[in-house]
Amino acid sequence: MNKKEYYLQELKKLKDWKPYLLQESQLPGRRANLELLQAAVDLGSERLFNELRRYDARRAPTNSPYEFLAMCGVVGLGKLIIEGEERYFNELRCYASDSRWRIREGVAFALQIVGKKSPKKLLEEMEEWKKGNPYEKRAVAAGLCEPGILKEKWFIKRVFEMLDTMTSSVENIKDRQDEGFRVLKKGLSYCWSVAVVSFPQEGKKYMEKWIQYKDQDIGWIMKENLKKNRLQRMDASWVAGMKANLD
Repeated sequence: MNKKEYYLQELKKLKDWKPYLLQESQLPGRRANLELLQAAVDLGSERLFNELRRYDARRAPTNSPYEFLAMCGVVGLGKLIIEGEERYFNELRCYASDSRWRIREGVAFALQIVGKKSPKKLLEEMEEWKKGNPYEKRAVAAGLCEPGILKEKWFIKRVFEMLDTMTSSVENIKDRQDEGFRVLKKGLSYCWSVAVVSFPQEGKKYMEKWIQYKDQDIGWIMKENLKKNRLQRMDASWVAGMKANLD
């Protein structure tokens, strides 16, 4: 029995989950209990998710056990969307700009739930999000660049197009000390590598274009992606050549 299966059994025994979720959240700490989160999302209801989402930044500050409750509620929106409640996309988009990084990560998890079940639906929604603020763009990148949904070439090609558009937008952001810009930049610094290894023939072309681009922050994004072991395993000689171009 793995951890998620264990938590599924434990939650089924309980009427009120909140005390257990708080106790087993692993917060404060470096890593929230993601196995418990997955179990809670699998078993949870719309009523529960909406109740947990009431734990805003004031009631559930960063790294507190109560933040874990809010995260479960936000990730649960992905489950509701694939069950037909697409109106929750709007609320999920709002959480993409939450001040708490775990809640923003929860948005990406929720989008990945949608992508595994309905990739076309996810892409349609992300076409709108990619036009939004830097936080929303980061959510698009993190939500799409997940190995579990990067399976079909038609899907991956659309992901490259979105990453390309959002990378291009970096140059037009004037305030590069802004927190939203920092979050987007950090997200793009790993998402490209995740997408490229899923379809190297297409992805290398996109990265090569940006590696030649003369923008300091875009250069940093590309350099960080080239550091990832997944690219090294994919094609070490290509990585070495691209690093030389950047240097």
